[in-house]
Amino acid sequence: KTIHTTNAVYPAIGPYSQMVQSGNTYYLSGVIPLNRAGDAVQGATIEEQTRLVLTYIGEILRAQGMTHENVVMSNVFMKDLNEFGRMNAVYGEFFRNKPPSRATVEVARLPRDVRIEIAVIATK
Repeated sequence: KTIHTTNAVYPAIGPYSQMVQSGNTYYLSGVIPLNRAGDAVQGATIEEQTRLVLTYIGEILRAQGMTHENVVMSNVFMKDLNEFGRMNAVYGEFFRNKPPSRATVEVARLPRDVRIEIAVIATK
């Protein structure tokens, strides 16, 4: 496996890698809406937090010459599924053509008490 990181997003806040490559498959760890320093939550609404998370995912992908179109699987963790429609509207802005497979689940709590976390798998 090969470990990839980029300074375009906040550094890992624990013992994990931003991205791990195995062959032509890239596994992105869960991304949450933190500022670039990784020390404060950004965005108050589900729309703001979703947009920031998907923007960060795009930055991580770009560092390896990919875009959101390379994503084949997305795992979305939400604090409140009542916000699903609002999250989904923003999500659709990033995955317009041939969207990836997706699982979305409500969880009791997320790191830093954010509203959303998204992890993806991409292929080149």
